[in-house]
Amino acid sequence: MSDNYIVSARKYRPSTFRSVVGQQSLTHTLKTAIASGRLAHAYLFCGPRGVGKTTCARIFAKTINCEHPTAEGEACNECPSCKAFNEQRSYNINELDAASNNSVDNIRDLTEQVRIPPQTGRYRVFIIDEVHMLSQAAFNAFLKTLEEPPAYAIFILATTEKQKVIPTILSRCQIYDFARITVPDIVQQLQYVCEQEHIDAEPAALNVIAQKADGAMRDALSIFDQVAASTEGHITYQSALDNLNVLDYDYYFRLVDCFLAGDVNQSLLIYKEIRDRGFDSQFFINGLAQHMRDLMVAATPQTRKLLEMNDEVAQRYGEQSTKLAPAFYYRALDLCNTCDLNYRNASSKQLLVELTLVKLCQLVTPQPQQAAQPSLQKITPAAAPAQPSPQARPAAPQQPQAQAAPRVQPQAPTQPQPQPQAQPQAPARPQPQAANPAPQPRPAAPSPTGNPLPRALGNKPRIMMNVANVDVAPKQAPAPTQPKRSEAFTAEQLQEAWQEYMDQHPQEKALLATMSYARPQSDGNSVEHYVVTVASPTELKNVEEHKEALMRFLCDALKNDLLTLDVKLSDVPMDTPKILSPREVVEQIKQNNPNFTQFLKDFDLGLA
Repeated sequence: MSDNYIVSARKYRPSTFRSVVGQQSLTHTLKTAIASGRLAHAYLFCGPRGVGKTTCARIFAKTINCEHPTAEGEACNECPSCKAFNEQRSYNINELDAASNNSVDNIRDLTEQVRIPPQTGRYRVFIIDEVHMLSQAAFNAFLKTLEEPPAYAIFILATTEKQKVIPTILSRCQIYDFARITVPDIVQQLQYVCEQEHIDAEPAALNVIAQKADGAMRDALSIFDQVAASTEGHITYQSALDNLNVLDYDYYFRLVDCFLAGDVNQSLLIYKEIRDRGFDSQFFINGLAQHMRDLMVAATPQTRKLLEMNDEVAQRYGEQSTKLAPAFYYRALDLCNTCDLNYRNASSKQLLVELTLVKLCQLVTPQPQQAAQPSLQKITPAAAPAQPSPQARPAAPQQPQAQAAPRVQPQAPTQPQPQPQAQPQAPARPQPQAANPAPQPRPAAPSPTGNPLPRALGNKPRIMMNVANVDVAPKQAPAPTQPKRSEAFTAEQLQEAWQEYMDQHPQEKALLATMSYARPQSDGNSVEHYVVTVASPTELKNVEEHKEALMRFLCDALKNDLLTLDVKLSDVPMDTPKILSPREVVEQIKQNNPNFTQFLKDFDLGLA
């Protein structure tokens, strides 16, 4: 074993914009800004952990001080500034970990360093990692320096929680949001590392590592080192599952097959096998929900690109998704989500999961008897009234085309009742008429639209019914209008209902102030007509806005729908407190204090 071993997360840390994984659009923007010389004095790099925020900050600081940048906008790695950066002895780059240096004194030390210009190069770059950990006082001490730094100073702030950075800091920075690295990008980078390290790895194993990393390249490289150390240079899919304690998706494929077959016993046995391997039940149910989501996504070509897995596994998901109906995905996802929500409060967690598996097995259980029963119930009542007589019933199961004429004709004289119309028609058309001897004596009754009703079900092998000409159900008569209530009431009862409405709406302060003195008064012409007089236009508008709800309450309380209420403005000044609008308040102050008008003009004030 070499004594100079370096973990992959450090050894393969990007040193150029081109080598940054999964952030192509962002690095292109930074390179364009450097090439055009449009550099801001403050940047904020935010995003999940392990996506390259601090790495891009270092590459940016190295590139803007490079003396001979390449045509692609990358650092040359040959000039003294680049060499000093690569050897970690550059004085133009200063890094501060705000997680452990978050006091005002640390920020004061930083502002003192900002005053020192660069000895070599053009810029001094200050990288503050985990900037959201700064205290409120430290943020305030940093504001002035961040807003007006020297021309040679550039600040790059990195954070995983942008919402914790105060708005005054955000407004002074250009904000760059780093995205989660996709599974294909992580797999491609891991394949490159395998080539450099001469490690043989199966694509399925790298896909497991990428999914375990959850969008973080640094985590993926750390997991890769862990698996590679235990496999001695040959990473297989099974070794990745064993080292990372990941549940094989083959279990979920087997479970879905059990759901399709309605095999409750086998699904419970698979769940026991998973528990025996040490997997948590909530982890299992969440994995099952993710599997159902992937099947739903794989069902259509438009959404299949949302699968973050290799082509072989994606093809398997696509094959199983063809066996399921869309409704199954929705019900299964709902059951898994409900189980996850109830898992913490369940006294028997194992029983909760097993009950969910039983319900999933019942989603596609065939029920042919229930499916066929409604159609029989619909046909049987329609056939019953069309049968002419008890003698015609035995002919129903017989096929008319298979019977011969001599066999049908002797039945005519054996009928207990005479049928004069059946005998003349037999010689003219022996076979068609012999097939249907019973319906002739009883012609079909006309329908309301003039068309005859269909024949009986037992006389023809097929039912031909004009549904448009048959009234299925009689039309319902329109519901009678409810008569208006007109119970008598007194003025005292009206005042009590008025006060009750005020008591039930305490939040309407302005309305209550008006209703407290503006009581309904009878106009003397009608017992149901009342008038409410208010003192100002503002009060008039306020009462009109609530008049509909007020009238509905009063009519219900008094059980009288004939009550009417008019709101009008008083013609004479009322000795009551008026509710004024903001504009009326300003006008009243102007009348009482002439200097207030000049005050508004001096400060250029007014109402919006």
